[in-house]
Amino acid sequence: MGFRGLLSKGRRSSWDFLKVRRLRGIAVQGASAGSTTNKTMQSSGPRMCTSSRPSPYWTVPNTSTTSLASCSHLMTASKPESFRIRAAAFGSRTSLLQQALRDEACCNKKQKLSQSSTTDVQRFRRFQSTKAPTVSRERVECVVIGAGVVGLAIARELAMVGREVWVIEADTDIGTGISSRNSEVIHAGIYYPPGSFKAKLCVEGRQAMYSYCEAHGVPYKRAGKLIVATQSQQVPVLEKLAKVGKDNGVTDLCLIEASEAQEMEPQLQCVKALWSPSSGILDSHSFMLALQADAEEHGASFAFNTSMIGGAISNRNIEIYAGSTADLTAGETTQVVLCANMVVNSTGLHAQSVARSLKGLSASTIPKSHYARGCYFSLSGVKSPFSHLIYPVPEDGGLGCHVTMDLSGQIKFGPDVEWLPNLGDNVTIMTQFDYTVEPRRMDKFYSEIRKYYPSLPDSALQPDYAGIRPKLSGSGELTADFLIQGEDSHGVPGLVQLYGIESPGLTACLAIAKVVCAKLCK
Repeated sequence: MGFRGLLSKGRRSSWDFLKVRRLRGIAVQGASAGSTTNKTMQSSGPRMCTSSRPSPYWTVPNTSTTSLASCSHLMTASKPESFRIRAAAFGSRTSLLQQALRDEACCNKKQKLSQSSTTDVQRFRRFQSTKAPTVSRERVECVVIGAGVVGLAIARELAMVGREVWVIEADTDIGTGISSRNSEVIHAGIYYPPGSFKAKLCVEGRQAMYSYCEAHGVPYKRAGKLIVATQSQQVPVLEKLAKVGKDNGVTDLCLIEASEAQEMEPQLQCVKALWSPSSGILDSHSFMLALQADAEEHGASFAFNTSMIGGAISNRNIEIYAGSTADLTAGETTQVVLCANMVVNSTGLHAQSVARSLKGLSASTIPKSHYARGCYFSLSGVKSPFSHLIYPVPEDGGLGCHVTMDLSGQIKFGPDVEWLPNLGDNVTIMTQFDYTVEPRRMDKFYSEIRKYYPSLPDSALQPDYAGIRPKLSGSGELTADFLIQGEDSHGVPGLVQLYGIESPGLTACLAIAKVVCAKLCK
């Protein structure tokens, strides 16, 4: 059985689990999607976790070995109940195979096995051998590379229009990159040039996101945002933002005086503010789980711990060379070639390096990479001073060191902007990014935050987490738009490349998915 036998539609898996299934030819029968329901969720909603978003520093199971024990652990740790049911079925079949081998040795082949059990034993022996399996070539319809929030939204959209969708993700779970290292803010669409992708897709995505969260029981809150001018010379910036926002279709913006802003937030200091009532916050991990559940329910399949290491464009299809992330990191070669009709590169920080690995794609179509790290510091030992999002006027490369909060009310400040000029086009598919929060950056945070929150106590900030933004413009340059390339841009049928999907990528993800689907399903 080839790679097509690795996944059954609507089921999540890891590369290790898939490899075991391929070598044995075992089709694991599990509970149907939605057979188990979290009692704390609405009964009509999709399967999802109701816990708060995991820390960006959460640990994941080590899947560097393909032993049966590691497969069993991976399949049962931190997975939904229906997935554990499938894991139990898998473990049961494993035990039968091991017993068959023992019986064969003890009886010295005196007892004949049936044809089907013999086949299973032979396949199991091949799995146990130290020889690498032969590289297989498999036809697939659509491959989405990357299971961040944008990749999940795209997989869902394509699955809903009837496409056979396979999502490959180098990590062991969804949303472990950019999608878990942001402010979790639903943006209104204020900052972006009218007519740009960021403006259009942010406004459309914000409306779609609120509707989706409401329909699927994803926790969210329309907290509202105050963009504040702390000096009189910043007031024209607010006025310009108000005009840009209205041109983008944000119709509920209102310029207010300092006294009105301080009535809303007594701890706030400003000379004027722009009030955006349609801005909000959400539990981004629950949102991603809902997208994944939706995609699975419409037949999409997920393979985690599965990395793309290259590819080639032919006259007939797009070839993706892939294998176990752990094995590839250890220096092993390609383990499968996926021959796809459609491929979506939704790999965030690695988008350019993935594109460069595709033989036959013109290098002139790949934009230059820029990266900026942003750190977050949480407020500790102080009662939450704000109930709304508080943003200063934008700065070079970002929206300023702003105040956001999670749904439990925990306040955090950030991100700042630290350009990483040494990365650029040196990033490869296997590059591991540094998410260290450097305490020395705290001094700048205090000075920036006290411009609008002067009563911030000393020692109230604690390092929280950091994220890295994939940018298409560098320091001092005009902020670049999203770049969504289809055949009209690079000449390759069935290929969509997503570059520079930074903020407001989370807000815009559902709208981005529709654009990608339209390019692929003409």
